[in-house]
Amino acid sequence: MDQAKICCSICLDLLKDPVTIPCGHSYCRNCIKDHWDGEDQRRIHSCPQCRKEFIPRPVLEKNIMLADLVEHLKKTGLQAVPADHCYAGPDDVACDVCTGRKMKAAKSCLVCLVTYCEKHLQLHYESPAFQKHKLVDPSKKLQENICSHHDEVMKIFCRTDQQCICYLCTMDEHKGHETVPAATERTEKQKELQVSRQQIQQRIQDRVKDLKLLQQEAEAINVSADKAVEDNEKIFAELIRLIQKRRSDVKQQIRSQQETEVSRVRELQEKLEQEITELKRKDAELEQLSNTEDHNQFLHNYPSLSALSESTHSSSINIHPLRYFEDVTAAVSELRDKLQDILRDTWTNISMTVTEVDVLLPESEPEPKTRAEFLKFSQEITLDPNTAHMKLLLSEGNRKVALMRQQQLYPDHPDRFTGWPQVLSRESLTGRCYWEVEWRGEGVNIAVSYKNISRAGGFGFNDKSWSLYCYTDSYTFYHNNIKTPVSGPVSSRIGVYLDHRAGILSFYSVSKTMTLLHRVQTTFTQPLHARFCIGSLFLTSYGSSAEFIKLKQSELF
Repeated sequence: MDQAKICCSICLDLLKDPVTIPCGHSYCRNCIKDHWDGEDQRRIHSCPQCRKEFIPRPVLEKNIMLADLVEHLKKTGLQAVPADHCYAGPDDVACDVCTGRKMKAAKSCLVCLVTYCEKHLQLHYESPAFQKHKLVDPSKKLQENICSHHDEVMKIFCRTDQQCICYLCTMDEHKGHETVPAATERTEKQKELQVSRQQIQQRIQDRVKDLKLLQQEAEAINVSADKAVEDNEKIFAELIRLIQKRRSDVKQQIRSQQETEVSRVRELQEKLEQEITELKRKDAELEQLSNTEDHNQFLHNYPSLSALSESTHSSSINIHPLRYFEDVTAAVSELRDKLQDILRDTWTNISMTVTEVDVLLPESEPEPKTRAEFLKFSQEITLDPNTAHMKLLLSEGNRKVALMRQQQLYPDHPDRFTGWPQVLSRESLTGRCYWEVEWRGEGVNIAVSYKNISRAGGFGFNDKSWSLYCYTDSYTFYHNNIKTPVSGPVSSRIGVYLDHRAGILSFYSVSKTMTLLHRVQTTFTQPLHARFCIGSLFLTSYGSSAEFIKLKQSELF
């Protein structure tokens, strides 16, 4: 008998509850049912072998004769020829007992050190002699359980050398070592493994909770941000509407006043034009009288023509030297300047409030120790000409400043310093950043401050600035009008490190090594700006200078 004829062409196994479809081919009931279930959407069902199509879906009827034949073959022990997928492929573990084409392994025996397919494994299930044998999933590494020196099964674990050995090894190179049965070591390691798994599972649970929390926080941030944007859009829209209304009001008042004044001027013009016309007529009559040759006629008409009526207007129009509506423009310009000042002063607080939104607590980051570590946070800084005192000269792309005797030709600006010769950086400083200053002269003040500091005072004498005064032989630190002497090697190069979030500000003397001069631990409430003041408390050092050095991460001592 060709046993392939009683195999299902779908599952490649002996037919189970065989049915025959209208084209004559037979299948397992469940196999053809699943196949047609997948074709239900097409509403056309086909035979997997001949591809004949059926509409509607045929009703499955049991093939009684074929079913009896299959049952008979099962009772006589005859099995169908294994399908190709039952044979071992290149990546499968093959049965060690099979001859010829080998079947896929079902289990490996750790006692026999042999891998079996389902057929050859039956003795391990049926014979009492194999009941104590340990069966595991098929393995290609069974031979690794054999000692390479003694060809014995390795059932002992050497704790001294942390490896599996055979019983002969305990009498040889592992003599005197601490040994235990491999099963005992496995039990202990299994306990440790279980503890590790529990720890991992606990960490997974913790991380899942953290993940859910972060997802909730992200959603809350998005909701809050969207609401803030919506609310602020409304507020700014109201401000814009208010300004537009005031603009419309001013425009309307100007036009109304313009119409009133122009109407008055035109009314006066019309009266003057009428008077001019009347005077010209009178002048013509007088000219005619003047040309009259008859003396009697002249004298007769003279009384009635010579008299002039009084003018209804003054002899001259007094035009005041008015600027007309220029004063209105000046008043609006003043309002604009005030609004700019308000926006500038309040914008820093608004910006800082936004940046203070911090859901996650920052992890403690170690402060850099070496110059190479500091250079990773190097910040390129330039000076803001709009803040420079009139006696400060900026150069080197606004990175260098020097104190001069003559004043510079800077335009007026509300941010310009008018007291001490000082200048602020253009860039605001937040996060972690580092910069270095090269200074020359008798004294230079190297500092950081908030932007809204007074333009007339000095740095270090308030709670908005932190200043290191550098002299040729010493240092002094000032903050909030408190003077702190600073010791350390005097150097022409000073390094400044800022960790804005952590509230750390450090000054270093930079030469062949870096020496900490002074360190501040505080809370910064606004973005900071780097700052120079040329000269010291008691010195006016013309020609003295300070410069932000361009740093490279590859730069080393």
